[in-house]
Amino acid sequence: MAKNDYDTILYKLLIYLYACLKREIVFDEDVFNSTVRQCAGNEQYFAEILDMAQAEGLITGVVVTRAWGNELIISSPAEDMKITAAGIHYIKENSQMKKVQETLKNSADIMAKLIGILKV
Repeated sequence: MAKNDYDTILYKLLIYLYACLKREIVFDEDVFNSTVRQCAGNEQYFAEILDMAQAEGLITGVVVTRAWGNELIISSPAEDMKITAAGIHYIKENSQMKKVQETLKNSADIMAKLIGILKV
């Protein structure tokens, strides 16, 4: 599974926000950008993922605006994002999320640490 695959980015997003909700970590924009946002490869793709995740009810607090030319602009601070109950259930029960978790839990980055802390 590629690091810029939709499911991989969504999993990282949800795990990061879940760790913030549980107060296991404090939201840090630099860490968020390096572990979640940059995996998308470009801002348009990341904005699409956020827009879809919010439309599915997995997160809240995101304001994505369509500008001229159908370009997406994230016009809310990243720290305003929150995981919803549906988002928590999604990472715990979705089979694709389990596959991503298995792939990431053996990596040496912060995601592996969060997976271990949260025990999802």
